[in-house]
Amino acid sequence: MIDTHCHLTFPDYQDKIDRVLGVARASGVRGCITISTTTSDCFDALRIAREHADVWCTAGVHPLYSDRTPHRWESLRDVGTDPKCVAWGELGLDNHYDKPAKEVQVRVLDEQLGVIEGLAQEGMAKPVVLHCREAFDALIPILGRSRLDPSRMVFHCFTGGPAEMRALLDFGAWVSFTGVLTYKNAANVREAAAMVPLDRVMVETDSPFLSPEPKRTQRPNEPALVRLVGEALAAVHGLSVAEMERHLDDNTHRFFGIGKGG
Repeated sequence: MIDTHCHLTFPDYQDKIDRVLGVARASGVRGCITISTTTSDCFDALRIAREHADVWCTAGVHPLYSDRTPHRWESLRDVGTDPKCVAWGELGLDNHYDKPAKEVQVRVLDEQLGVIEGLAQEGMAKPVVLHCREAFDALIPILGRSRLDPSRMVFHCFTGGPAEMRALLDFGAWVSFTGVLTYKNAANVREAAAMVPLDRVMVETDSPFLSPEPKRTQRPNEPALVRLVGEALAAVHGLSVAEMERHLDDNTHRFFGIGKGG
């Protein structure tokens, strides 16, 4: 399977990327997408993707970095023209922390959505990776007012319950799970995961965060451990790991245009 969301640009992997990717390959992980958080680090993400055939990247501003100005929106076009850039984001809202202020997050989100809409009109339509933490009620209406297709959006690192899952599924988006799915205290996440159609789900590590059980004490998390998330999702749906892998590989290919030799 492919780790659809990790952060190889983070300091945790400085001078270690070749080793980390080697371990992932040896574990059967066929690739990963390194996710951008600013209009600066998207260039670092693209450099890593260019250096490794089984790595892709995104371009966008994370809500928790929305106060790190200036945002050079032209960077999205610069990075997005490269075929190794397969999505926009991660972008969205985060209500878990007091900062950045909500109004700053919303303003930057609106700006970013406008830029992405403009790029789509120029022929640069890409799927969108969403960060939504304790903010479903606020984020979904904002996304709904955009001209972007909900079926080309994925709510990454889902940590909500059935109500939040129902909201995003009714909106028409996809969802992705991390190691949180494996935690003993995350029964609500597993209950929500059971609701997901098998053609709208993916898995990720969100490395360097959220190492899955039984490797929860491992720091940092690594793409190799995405297989444990896939195994947990298979158990939730009562499928064999091999069958779940087929669904995940097909979904990753359809959503991001990667995998299956592409």
